[in-house]
Amino acid sequence: MEAGKRGGKPCVRGLRVTVYDVLSLLASGESQEEILEDFPELEREDILACLAYAAEREHGSVRMAV
Repeated sequence: MEAGKRGGKPCVRGLRVTVYDVLSLLASGESQEEILEDFPELEREDILACLAYAAEREHGSVRMAV
């Protein structure tokens, strides 16, 4: 998360792609391959990291910076 970048939302590796962007694409049925085609700056590990972040956040172990 960076102040001033995408409203301070969690981004992938400092890119302007948010975790939410990736998760919402997956939730809408896009495959990992389609996401990687649409966002060539992403890597497969980035998508997995977004899923891991969401799982950790749901579990309550990720703390958001204020």
